[in-house]
Amino acid sequence: MKKVAIIMGSDSDLPIAKKAADMLSALEIPYEAHVYSAHRTPVEARDFALSARENGFGAIIAFAGMAAHLAGALAANTTLPVIGVPCKGGAQDGMDALLATVQMPTGIPVATVALNGGANAALLAAQIIAVEDKALAEKLDNKRKSDAAAVLEKDKNIGERLTANG
Repeated sequence: MKKVAIIMGSDSDLPIAKKAADMLSALEIPYEAHVYSAHRTPVEARDFALSARENGFGAIIAFAGMAAHLAGALAANTTLPVIGVPCKGGAQDGMDALLATVQMPTGIPVATVALNGGANAALLAAQIIAVEDKALAEKLDNKRKSDAAAVLEKDKNIGERLTANG
């Protein structure tokens, strides 16, 4: 199975990246986590992206706030799928990070999930890898069924609670 890279622009992104790591662990997808800054360690970030495919990665998840150039910097140096997770914070509470992550030039795509969307980034990476991995695709199908069952159980419980109070 291909690995997923979790790359944070700063260790302050760790709480959001942990959501991705937890989801990948739950799906039994191997991953590595690193801190590389698009601005402070551009050579290391570039080198990681350039060698990611040959090192067994199938997707890269990049977490960054504020200027949020990390996903784009990684995507510029690999043709692996890069998923950007804009992180809340700073003067615009994440809107600058969202725009910096989603507004990529033609030829250098970055898939972008919601602000602080670490779990969804992991699920998207899993779906990408599952294109060629039937066992993982089955795990994702089962997760969807389980999630739907949990919502239906909440629906049942809320109906009972409203009826009991009404």
